[in-house]
Amino acid sequence: MTESANPMDLSGKLLIAMPGMGDPRFAHSVVFICAHSEDGAMGLIVNQPAPDLEFEDLLEQLEIDAGDESLPTTIHVGGPVEHGRGFVLHSSDYAVTESTLKVDAEFAMTATLEILEDMALRRGPRRALLALGYSGWAPGQLEAEIAQNGWLTCDADPDLVFSPENARKWERALAMLGVDPLTLSASAGRA
Repeated sequence: MTESANPMDLSGKLLIAMPGMGDPRFAHSVVFICAHSEDGAMGLIVNQPAPDLEFEDLLEQLEIDAGDESLPTTIHVGGPVEHGRGFVLHSSDYAVTESTLKVDAEFAMTATLEILEDMALRRGPRRALLALGYSGWAPGQLEAEIAQNGWLTCDADPDLVFSPENARKWERALAMLGVDPLTLSASAGRA
């Protein structure tokens, strides 16, 4: 995606699914937006662990030696697009030239085997979230979903994004906005 003068550039922000989200794949989800321009948007769901899939299993499938130490990295469902493709959202202290998308001062994303190898050898980023698949929006689609009360947006907090407490991320993201989940309505209104 190219950089643009998109008036609603949400790169580096979080989307918080509203209770009335029509797509069940995004129910109670928190999505980190990696890139947003007039060409569309791409993000990763950061609070949906992939069932029955561990980082060590993935390394074994890819024939990457992890050594003897346990690697506690949870694999997430990043979204409904390209489930077989892996993405690592990580702290900006790590970069693979030309393969790393620097989102902002705190976050970057890399989608190469090299980062997995480095993570297995403990040479990877300080903080990381591994996702299979991604969430994508066509031009104008995300803006329309926000206007239809599908999403709230807020700044991305690395402590929330990289937290292992996936079950609490949605409520924590809402709390960052001062919103109590019990007060949210599933329908949009016009004053």
